[in-house]
Amino acid sequence: MRINAYNAVSQIYQTNKPSGTKSVKRSPLDSDQVQISSFGREYQIAKKSVAESSDVREDMVAQMQKKYQGATDVDVDDFASVLMAKYQGLFS
Repeated sequence: MRINAYNAVSQIYQTNKPSGTKSVKRSPLDSDQVQISSFGREYQIAKKSVAESSDVREDMVAQMQKKYQGATDVDVDDFASVLMAKYQGLFS
């Protein structure tokens, strides 16, 4: 019968006995520690700097505004007609 075979195997491996756990005494100095590599620290500094920086370079915007001030007079109707022609050309 198969039950006898199971009992024989379980006796070999002693699976019916619960295994006990051993407690380990730790000193107060034993604690988990995390160490970040120098590359990790540099990455964190760079990431923080990028997050704190502005997305718009104000100096470049001011320079462009000064350079092109008054030089761009665009007729809205002409712009719209060119835009519509390009748009219709994409789907034709």
